[in-house]
Formats: sequence, C-alpha cells, structure tokens
Amino acid sequence: MRSIDAIDRDISAFMRRWGVPALRWSMAVIFIWFGALKPLGLSPAAPLVLDTVSWMPLLSPEKWLHVIGWWEVAIGVTFLFRPTLRVAIALLALQMGGTFLPLVMLPEVTFQEGRWPFVPTIEGQYIIKNLLIISAALVIGGTVRSTERARDA
Repeated sequence: MRSIDAIDRDISAFMRRWGVPALRWSMAVIFIWFGALKPLGLSPAAPLVLDTVSWMPLLSPEKWLHVIGWWEVAIGVTFLFRPTLRVAIALLALQMGGTFLPLVMLPEVTFQEGRWPFVPTIEGQYIIKNLLIISAALVIGGTVRSTERARDA
C-alpha cells in the first residue's frame, strides 16, 4: 500500500502540472463567454456597465458596451495561447481599472443602503471578485518566462 506522503506528492505534482493551464482556460472561457454576451445584448451586467460608462466621451454608452464586450473576448482569446499571454495580461490590466469604477461611481448600486463599505450588493460582489481574477493573472504571468528559460538552457 502506498504511503500517504507518496499519494500527497502525486496529487501535488498533478496540481502543479495542471493548475496554471486550468487557470488559463478558465480565464479564457469566462472572458469569451461573458464578453460575448455584451454585444449580443444578453449580459445581465449591461445596465451596470451602461451606467458606469455614461460619462465617457467619443461613443454612446451602448457603443462602449460593445467595445468592452469585444475587448473581453480578446482577453479571453489571448489567454488561450502561450505566445499571447503577455497581450492577455496587458489587455486585462487595462480593463480591470474600469471594472472597479462602479464601486466609487455607483455606491448606491454596489453596496447595501446604509452598510457601505462592508456589505456589497450582488453587483458589488460581482466586482469585488475581480480581485481573484487579478491574482489568477499574476500567477499566469509569473509563468511566461519559465518556458523561455527552459528553452534557452
């Protein structure tokens, strides 16, 4: 019978091998799926996005919604391929600042009345969970040069 330590090592090796690829594919699926819903007029986040971008110049809020949706699709697609991970992370970094704007611009929507800043609404929770997306991008970004080092060795 195998020892618990040997089983633990095997599980750890499996997680080390598949953790980052699973993160990349998860990011791709989420960004492609949720991004595509915006220009298709199917996103439950559309009202929040429209209210957040209503002040922005150059385009109507509806057009900004389409731009943001296709931007998110581009983020997702670039997470699919190792050579475009830097592009994915750059696009994500540019997009993330905007995702937190409703917390400041629309606190009446993102926090329960009289309970700011500790009790978010479902919209606020949706935004705050982006901290996890940023962390996932940091983990993925930390692997970009690892294959380059292995290839150069």
